[in-house]
Amino acid sequence: MSLIIIGLLGGLITGISPCILPVLPVIFLTGGAQSARFDGEGPASAARSRPYLVILGLVISFTLVTLLGTLLLGLLNLPQDVIRWVGIAVLVLIGLGLIVPRIERLLERPFQRLASRREVRNQGSGFGVGLALGTVFVPCAGPVLAAIIVAGATGRIGADTVLLTVSFSIGVAIPLLFFALAGRGLVQRIRAFRARERGIRIAAGVAMLALAVGLAFDVPQRLQRLIPDYTAQLQRDLTDNPEARDALDLGGLVNEENKDLDQCSNGAAALESCGTAPSIKGIEAWLNTPNGAPVRIDALRGRVVLVDFWAYSCINCQRSIPHVVAWDAAYRDAGLSVIGVHSPEYAFEKDAANVAAGARDFGITYPVALDNTLSTWTNYRNRYWPAHYLIDADGVVRHVAFGEGNYAATEKLIRELLQDADSQVVLPSETEVDDRTPESDTRTRETFLGSSKEVNYAGDRDYAAGEADYEFPSTQAADTFSLERRWNVQTQFATPVTPDGGGIRLSFRAAEVRMVLGGEGTVVVRLEGGGERTVQVSGTPRSYAVFEGDGVVSGTLDAEVSAGVQVYSFTFG
Repeated sequence: MSLIIIGLLGGLITGISPCILPVLPVIFLTGGAQSARFDGEGPASAARSRPYLVILGLVISFTLVTLLGTLLLGLLNLPQDVIRWVGIAVLVLIGLGLIVPRIERLLERPFQRLASRREVRNQGSGFGVGLALGTVFVPCAGPVLAAIIVAGATGRIGADTVLLTVSFSIGVAIPLLFFALAGRGLVQRIRAFRARERGIRIAAGVAMLALAVGLAFDVPQRLQRLIPDYTAQLQRDLTDNPEARDALDLGGLVNEENKDLDQCSNGAAALESCGTAPSIKGIEAWLNTPNGAPVRIDALRGRVVLVDFWAYSCINCQRSIPHVVAWDAAYRDAGLSVIGVHSPEYAFEKDAANVAAGARDFGITYPVALDNTLSTWTNYRNRYWPAHYLIDADGVVRHVAFGEGNYAATEKLIRELLQDADSQVVLPSETEVDDRTPESDTRTRETFLGSSKEVNYAGDRDYAAGEADYEFPSTQAADTFSLERRWNVQTQFATPVTPDGGGIRLSFRAAEVRMVLGGEGTVVVRLEGGGERTVQVSGTPRSYAVFEGDGVVSGTLDAEVSAGVQVYSFTFG
């Protein structure tokens, strides 16, 4: 019930958001206005059903594309944008059909099985219009839609995911259907419209062709940036509570392997029993194993196993990994096996060479699994970078720790399990690695510049994907960033557009500031009150230090980013 309510409300909010504005003229004209022209000329049911057919087609195609599009394209090794371009092409064909009746008759033939020939002739291309719109209708990726997309992209499409997706689609359909019915009602009431059937058809065709051309050149996206997102706060209110977050946690679906993991509490001081360890699955490649051979959990019975989920550019992982490396070095001969499961946050983290370079930089010599499809991540129902799962010699999960910190407790439990596995084992002294975990709320949170995970933006205009001009605000709040000059904001990073580059102003609290950068060029960092550092950026994207202090300070830095450099995020130590 929670999923249904969240899905419906999320869809309703999206259905009235600025993102649907580009498709409204098409829905108004093809779903509503056109249906009114049949009154008195054919079956009344044909006129009444057309708006519903348009919205039904949109809901069906949007649902299938969202859930299965990524999986299908991955199986066929096709680019992720193929479905969108097919949808645009179909819109062009239907638009031409509305203007040229002969083309419309050809397009209607595949759908004649859905109804009688007479009904199809009277209904025009309603269902086909809806199918085409569903492939290009990409609403604002709020938390509800994001959860659906992640579940679909990771291949974890269960009943909960389908239920949430269908309820979300129905929620979106309600305001769109209202608009289509309003179009029909308007034409029915105004006789001048009813007398111009041919003009309405041509207007609908022109609107659809305009939408197709606009989508091809990202015009709707640019228009949306000019309109404030008046539904953003509604989205936050809907999902910013524990019940909603738990309901949307579709990335960690329960199955027979992982159903007992909830019996482990996060960071417990004593050993617990959380069921047999889930398998490591869906791995693209292995590092640090003989000839890249895979490692199986069940083949390590008799040894204590630590499974560490990490990503090489994650600042939290960078502070955690020295502890894991030290445990591996200290306890490997005593019966500990460490497995690093590299689960990427960014697309560049899927590259095996990038991960291998990161592993070398951290001194990692234990096996590393490249979990690029997040299959093992979801099999362990994980939600954190880093995350540690401690498994005893019998293959039972005995301890989990999410996030940074708690290292002393984890090491104590490692030693306890090693002694349980072999009472005669001689353990070395405990490791001595400084715990650099930041104190709670004393540092700025990790700040992403990509449009999909943007946080802490303080500019005077909306922050959205695509090219736009930005200016520093006259005043800037603490723990925020702003941009200057023209930037191209992509899903995972932002990059300057103009030859003279772009500026970033960051207000922060930290003892250390790092930037995840890619591309080729320079970043010149100037601190408020003096100090300058030039960072040369080249090679694979990675984390660069731009500020180190003796302790946590509050400050402001300005970064001049040259053209050709991609800025992914700021992380704070």
